[in-house]
Amino acid sequence: MGQKSLEEARELDRQDSLQDFRKEFYIQPETIYMDGNSLGLMSRRAEKALISLMDSWKAHGINGWTGGERPWFYLPEELSAKMAPFVGAKAEEVMMTGSTTSNLHQILATFFRPEGKRTKILADDLNFPSDIYAIKSQLELHGLDPELHLVSVKSRDGHLIEEEDIISAMSDEIAVAILPSVLYRSGQVLNMPALTEAAHRHGILIGFDLCHSVGAMEHALHDWDADFAFWCTYKYLNGGPGSTGGLFIHERHFGTAPGLAGWFGSDKKKQFDMEHDMTAAAHAGAYQVGTPNIFSMAPLAGSLELFAEAGLGRLREKSLKLTRFMMDLVDQELDGHGFRVANPREDGRRGGHVYLEHEEAARICSALKAEGVIPDFRAPKGIRLAPAALYNSFEDVYETIRILKKIMDEEAYKKFENKRGIVA
Repeated sequence: MGQKSLEEARELDRQDSLQDFRKEFYIQPETIYMDGNSLGLMSRRAEKALISLMDSWKAHGINGWTGGERPWFYLPEELSAKMAPFVGAKAEEVMMTGSTTSNLHQILATFFRPEGKRTKILADDLNFPSDIYAIKSQLELHGLDPELHLVSVKSRDGHLIEEEDIISAMSDEIAVAILPSVLYRSGQVLNMPALTEAAHRHGILIGFDLCHSVGAMEHALHDWDADFAFWCTYKYLNGGPGSTGGLFIHERHFGTAPGLAGWFGSDKKKQFDMEHDMTAAAHAGAYQVGTPNIFSMAPLAGSLELFAEAGLGRLREKSLKLTRFMMDLVDQELDGHGFRVANPREDGRRGGHVYLEHEEAARICSALKAEGVIPDFRAPKGIRLAPAALYNSFEDVYETIRILKKIMDEEAYKKFENKRGIVA
């Protein structure tokens, strides 16, 4: 491997077929944004879509539900059809609704039916806390003790989960498995097709949290035969803070009564009959609960256009090149400074970010921010750096590591406390 240089970074940018998409985003001057796996940047098209829907409220009032350029009543279905290709699903299997955690609650309320020996839920001990909170609360609603009925697969090294360990934990006592597609700290991609096949061999329903993979890599949920999935849209999909989440229900489960029933899960032709006996939609729309948050959906109308134009295949290819370039620079420039690359190095097992560990991680992140680089700190000692393929360049990556090396060489991080802020 030759020495990585600024000249090489600029040459890679000249060769980048996605470089023009950078102009679509609001990038602050003198700032290198490396936190797109927490909150993606605003695009001009997302802004335009939001303003357009606000204008429809201004112009039409309540008539905006069925009138205007983009009627609100049908917006969830419109966006769901646009979203479906990005998770490898049929349009009717996807519904843009709720949030990550509310959609997980809906899935478990609908499909977790403890009976006989099958009273347990399988997860992993590196999962995002919110998923575990939801799983535990659903167990408790059934009168089950999470200490006994949550089977948590342990990590061997604190960073990765081995698929064989997950499969070994599958038994006829497990009713449902809930696993991440990509581990939020280490960025490890789990083998979803293999895990789904194994779960079904054991009679287990299986679903995936796609928060750290959707928009960054390709999926084939329908063909993989996953039972369900859920995700947020404010990370790689750039839907904005708190933007509406997504839900996938495999078509073979259509007709299963929603565990959390609500008015907007109705068949649209029957919804305004105002009957007290619900006629549920015949597709994933049945698992909506409340009225759509129109302004939280609106930016996705613009953002998903960009993704359709760029293509997930090209985005994934560039993402892997960006993170590979970053890891090579870490090896080259930061040797001896106490960093460890704790994400998988193999392309097939690595998501969209690089995960560095350092004993002084919190204060190093503060020092990076002071230099105009926006990273993400994860307790106790993790630094996540996510070069987003739509708007980050190879020169961004080069400059990020150059600045990090300067901070370490000059010990500039020592000016800061080694503790996280309220929001890390």
